[in-house]
Amino acid sequence: MVEGPSLVRQASAAGWQIEAQFVAGRTTPVEVDAPVFTLADGVLERVASTEAPQPVLAIVATREAVLPADASLVVVADQLGDPGNAGTIIRSAEAAGADAVVLTPGSVDPFNPKVVRASAGSLFRVPVVTASLDSISLRRLGTSSHHGEDYTTVDLTAPVALVIGNEAHGLADDAAVDGWVTIPGAVESLNAAMAATVLLFEAARQRRQSTERPGDLRRYDARP
Repeated sequence: MVEGPSLVRQASAAGWQIEAQFVAGRTTPVEVDAPVFTLADGVLERVASTEAPQPVLAIVATREAVLPADASLVVVADQLGDPGNAGTIIRSAEAAGADAVVLTPGSVDPFNPKVVRASAGSLFRVPVVTASLDSISLRRLGTSSHHGEDYTTVDLTAPVALVIGNEAHGLADDAAVDGWVTIPGAVESLNAAMAATVLLFEAARQRRQSTERPGDLRRYDARP
């Protein structure tokens, strides 16, 4: 379920199938190819997932995404539980130019209405894949609050998957990763979405400046 005319337009523009649209009272529906149903007073408030819903709701057909074969920058959220964090990570992934977001089994449903809202439409443009951590063939860099290389000195210009752990427990020390990075000084002050955003934009910065002083970056060998 998608709430609000802006998200409905974005879903349609990205090629997602709008199955039905529901509007309150005399609200003008979004111009999409889908049947429109007008709801009686008070109905929208009972079916929407927010306390003060927008006057347009739509049912959008879900679709399964796959990790692009040429993916170069991916963020993996391992057993992420909070829908707001998931949506923010998806939004940050699009802004930083990431190729996909991977949610491991046990994570929040990417089509949870709160995830959809928090992604601000990015969910419709960035592939969001469900896959296990050990199935990711890219070089996997785990994030930790207590050990690992400074994220600003690690080479993030090569194909990489940035792995973020669960909000409560972080990423296990024996997680299936190829190396570790940390955000010095952050300790426990950054939540999962904030940490992912910092790392994604550092990767974007390095890629923009990949020809400048490459010797300053600590390189991890890619997995065979």
